[in-house]
Amino acid sequence: MQLGAFSISLAVKDLAASKAFYEKLGFTPIGGAMEQNYLILRNGEAAVGLFQGMFEQNILTFNPGWSGTGEHPKSFTDVRELQKTLRGQGIAVVQEADEASTGPASFVVVDPDGNPILIDQHVPKPD
Repeated sequence: MQLGAFSISLAVKDLAASKAFYEKLGFTPIGGAMEQNYLILRNGEAAVGLFQGMFEQNILTFNPGWSGTGEHPKSFTDVRELQKTLRGQGIAVVQEADEASTGPASFVVVDPDGNPILIDQHVPKPD
């Protein structure tokens, strides 16, 4: 099962302070906006999402249709297919993607220790 690029989505208290910190570690912004209270930063294949006031705890994030270098592969498993597969394996989905929809969508599962895992597809699946 290919889940796509991995990143950590951090619930931050001060977006500007977090941005400055991660830039000192060599990360550069590649998406989001300060006025929208979130930024996505990359350092090589490592990506960190900084989210102020959007959720309470950090989230492990996978992005089908996005590689570790920010490119869109020609082929990938659609988020709705991943959701069906995980459900079939007995994993509870706590926030669902509409399986009748197409294009960008996401769903959330929670690991046995309570860590939320977001499967977040930003791009439509190629035909």
